[in-house]
Amino acid sequence: MIDVILSLMIILSFLGAIILHEWAHAQMASWLGDHSSSTLERRSWRLGSHIDPVGTLLCIILAFLSYAGLGWGRPVKPDPWKMKVGANTGVLLVACAGPIFSLIIGLAVAALTRLLIPVVGGNIALNFVMKLLTAFATVNVGLAILNIIPLYPLDGYQIVYTLLPSKQAVQFSRSAAYGPFILLIVFFFLPFIGQFVGMADILNLATDIRNISLFLTSQAAGASLVQYFVYPH
Repeated sequence: MIDVILSLMIILSFLGAIILHEWAHAQMASWLGDHSSSTLERRSWRLGSHIDPVGTLLCIILAFLSYAGLGWGRPVKPDPWKMKVGANTGVLLVACAGPIFSLIIGLAVAALTRLLIPVVGGNIALNFVMKLLTAFATVNVGLAILNIIPLYPLDGYQIVYTLLPSKQAVQFSRSAAYGPFILLIVFFFLPFIGQFVGMADILNLATDIRNISLFLTSQAAGASLVQYFVYPH
């Protein structure tokens, strides 16, 4: 049976997390000297400035299939020639800002649950709050983990691109057009294949990222948060 409340919490958490994630990219670009109108627009807290239809749809589907709030927002594209620290270094720092900020937010929220865990008990309202906080923390950490993957439009793509020598970077950039399709295959086709070869758990990336996120947030909370993040095994 699907936990609809948890799925909706995950979707709402993702929408909040993607605002923070993309804002961090734009804010870092601004700190490094890019004050262009496009960067200024992305420093907004409006969801409409950051949402990506395909990335959001992926999150909605995975929220109900795997209880994983994974997806992406509209990439921030800083002007490399306005970076005070140099073009490649600046773009690299901007790319890293989103995942790092998402990780910090997720672990910080999980750490805050330490204050609630001792008093939750059987209180229905407090259990609901813990479920929401756990979902938000886990989604943020999951967003950070997902963005390590070097596929466009994820941040890992931009990180690898800036670290490669010029010739290899140009060759690598050709993969950008296929990035979203590869991600959809990884999240939907591989788990389907896994059902037939007895490797459903290993080939389900969404589940793997969710479980790693739950482990990390539980470590920050000082206690297992799985009980507040109920899902079918």
